Amino acid sequence: MGKVKIAYLPLDERPCNYEFPYLLASGTSTEVVRPDLSIMGKKKKPGNVEAIGQWLEEQCKDADGLIVSIDTLLYGGIIPSRLHSLTAEECSLALEKLRLLKSSNPKLKIFAFHLIMRCPRYSSSDEEPDYYEDYGREIFLTGYLSHRKQLNLATEQELEELARLEGAVPEPFMQDYLGRRSINIQANQKMLGYVEEGIVDFLIIPQDDSAPFGLTALDQQKVRDKIAEHNMELRALMYPGADEAGCTLMARMLNEFNNVTPYVYPRLSGVNSAAIIPLYEDRPLFESIKYQILAAGGQIASSAQEADCVLLVNAPGDRMLEANDQLQTDLGYQVMRNTIELVEYGSFIQKRFAKPVAIADVAYANGGDLQLLKLLKQKNMLFDIAGYAGWNTSSNTLGTVIAQMMIYHIYGNSQEHLNFLALRYTEDLGYCSKVRRAVALGAVKEKGLSYFGVDGERGSISSIVKDELLQFVITNINDERHVIHIQDVYMPWNRMFEVGLSVRVQSQIPDR
Repeated sequence: MGKVKIAYLPLDERPCNYEFPYLLASGTSTEVVRPDLSIMGKKKKPGNVEAIGQWLEEQCKDADGLIVSIDTLLYGGIIPSRLHSLTAEECSLALEKLRLLKSSNPKLKIFAFHLIMRCPRYSSSDEEPDYYEDYGREIFLTGYLSHRKQLNLATEQELEELARLEGAVPEPFMQDYLGRRSINIQANQKMLGYVEEGIVDFLIIPQDDSAPFGLTALDQQKVRDKIAEHNMELRALMYPGADEAGCTLMARMLNEFNNVTPYVYPRLSGVNSAAIIPLYEDRPLFESIKYQILAAGGQIASSAQEADCVLLVNAPGDRMLEANDQLQTDLGYQVMRNTIELVEYGSFIQKRFAKPVAIADVAYANGGDLQLLKLLKQKNMLFDIAGYAGWNTSSNTLGTVIAQMMIYHIYGNSQEHLNFLALRYTEDLGYCSKVRRAVALGAVKEKGLSYFGVDGERGSISSIVKDELLQFVITNINDERHVIHIQDVYMPWNRMFEVGLSVRVQSQIPDR
């Protein structure tokens, strides 16, 4: 079809949510509009939901599609969804905005995503209520152990620990936390009604930092029951993830508008990799791969020959480690998987079948695999693939790279595609796997700053990060045909966990 307009309301203002889906659609026949950053909020400060509502009304009048974060529509962002003081009735009233948008523009295709509120297992108020700094671990354990007791799975030791936790969290704090969870889950369930009515065409319910047991798992079961009760299993998917959902829905919408269903063959690096349960998730890796491909509008192929795209999945051999630990000796990575064969296979598929090959780098949590980078550079594959990601959780990575691969499948290579590849290499491998830790242990400490509090978005730390990243790309990524230029570096939430980057690839033909 011709040029389409998609209105996109992100989960928050961080680059992974605000920029990634927008960048993926750049260079295609798609106009993507998004709210100005001035109304999007800032970490714990909620976005201007009234202004956002007005923006939605204006932009959706002539839009073909809407990708909407319900957490931003209701609460002003992902962090405000954990801090708000709204009632269930106020949330229900706010959701009526969706009905208004659909009635004003009946052809508008609405894809939505709405998180189930997470329950971190550590004590920190960086992204949670203030009392989580002192009682977060206790709140998590109370829910975790209570759930196991409810299922008759708790050991005697766990029951004793649950008894010791009674009264550990002051009652006002526990009431506040559980009360907000209750309101949020009612909103989750309310959204399913909009799917049933046909107001929302497709819904993803991502499970942020999920685990098999605990308060979040209990809430998930409530939503799962509601989905089954109203026969909405094919229109409302629930699986691990969060910050990649905008990318996933962008790919799904472009697939639908182009009447395409990509056939994807996933090839894993280890014989046991499919069964690994990634860190921060609640199910075997391959189950999430299937969900991510399905949610983005694709289907699983049984062979590379019949597939439209091949997804190489660089995964652990037995258990997942953090990217910071990847330099230590570990048989699960060195013996029980075969990254060398995976890369050789990808190169073979490109040459033999000329099919798009993308790489989901889920070997580690919170960063890419530096050994994989080395192999890809040796094979001259870095800028010839259909997508790469290796950041944060396994599902964050899967959703991002699957979206890039599917958009590449439709629109082919472009300067924008190369720029996004370079962004992923620079951020996921350069920053997440090397520079972040080095700067946090070095310059941040030397300046008397902290991991969760540096010297502003564009202070001295961001300058140091830029210098370190520049050296990384020169040494590890640039080749005789491609040079990455780092145009901007900033720290979006004034901390070390994430980085904001703008990069561009300069391509050139070497002299012969």
